[in-house]
Amino acid sequence: MRIHPLVVDALIAVALTTVAVLLGQESVRQGWPELDARAYILVGLVNLPAVFRSRAPLTVLLVVHLACVVYVTLGYWPVVNTFGPMIAVYTVASVYPVRVSLPGAGLMSAVWIYAGLISEDAVMASVVGQAVGFSLVLWRFGYVARQSAELARQLKREQDERARREVAEERGRIARELHDVVAHHMSVISVQAGLARFVFASDPTTAHAALGTISGTSGEALEELRRMLRVLRSGPDDGEDGSEAPDAPMPGLARLGEMAERVSAGGLPVELRVTGTPREVAPGVELCAYRVVQEALTNVIKHAPGAAATVQLGYLRQHIEVSVTNSRPSGGQEVIPDRLRTGSGHGLLGMRERAKLYGGTISIGPLSEGGFAVRLTLPTSARAAAQGDDATE
Repeated sequence: MRIHPLVVDALIAVALTTVAVLLGQESVRQGWPELDARAYILVGLVNLPAVFRSRAPLTVLLVVHLACVVYVTLGYWPVVNTFGPMIAVYTVASVYPVRVSLPGAGLMSAVWIYAGLISEDAVMASVVGQAVGFSLVLWRFGYVARQSAELARQLKREQDERARREVAEERGRIARELHDVVAHHMSVISVQAGLARFVFASDPTTAHAALGTISGTSGEALEELRRMLRVLRSGPDDGEDGSEAPDAPMPGLARLGEMAERVSAGGLPVELRVTGTPREVAPGVELCAYRVVQEALTNVIKHAPGAAATVQLGYLRQHIEVSVTNSRPSGGQEVIPDRLRTGSGHGLLGMRERAKLYGGTISIGPLSEGGFAVRLTLPTSARAAAQGDDATE
């Protein structure tokens, strides 16, 4: 339970005053004058201002020591008002820099030495030692407290900055996911809608097939978008206590065939080739490969109408390699890298960011015989990313 600082300071002030009053009862036994009403008023002025030590530390320091000087000048026992100045010095040292707090400790030492000088039986060597020693110890405690508070604030700022960076990275990842999902499926839908409109009257069968492809593609897009929304809305423990959790698996290498069929139905002939022995791959690596293939095929649909595409998936010893190549378009239009960099900036840049995220490499560029190619190599483990892979299965 958190307590308001003002309440804490009030309790400290009451405690200091109570201790001072109790010590005042011993004044006569220690050979000093008995505390009268004037003395108790000064005791209150030395100790009660601690209530405001958090709001006005310097003012409290000056008021406390001024009242203490008056108290000892009138000949009362100095030990009674020891703790008020001590807490004031500590407070100033815990709040202000050295150039301000150290003179405050010096003021306490000066007041203590002054009290020793006007006392008849004081041993000045002991008085000076205590005055300087106690002041430095209190100042040091306050200084350490201030450094610790500054370190805590710095750590808090760093944590907040790290959290902001993580949020920005997550937003970028979500933006790439949305771009890949929407751009790919909408490109297929756009091509099929144009085909259906063109042959609506002359070839109802083809138009009907195009509408079926539109229906299936839009349904798949909605499924992926819903899955992403469920991921965003669910907490870290969702799914363990019976609450709703994403039930659709993340797209992966096993769904490349579905993608090839869908794109082929959309008018872009796609051939899928798999080499090597298929095996399980980390879900993040699979999603990265799937999205790069999806983005590459989307770019072929957009920028190379009339071309044919080949998707090749190769399982290496410690890597997987995915390539998407397209032939020269029948209409002569070519995929130009500079054109893919325009717009939202998620085309080639998104592919490279995905490859870098999982420690892979990607090459994108035109083929010498015409057409365009995207080749992605991804390590299947952190060890593979560090060692590399020169052998194939």
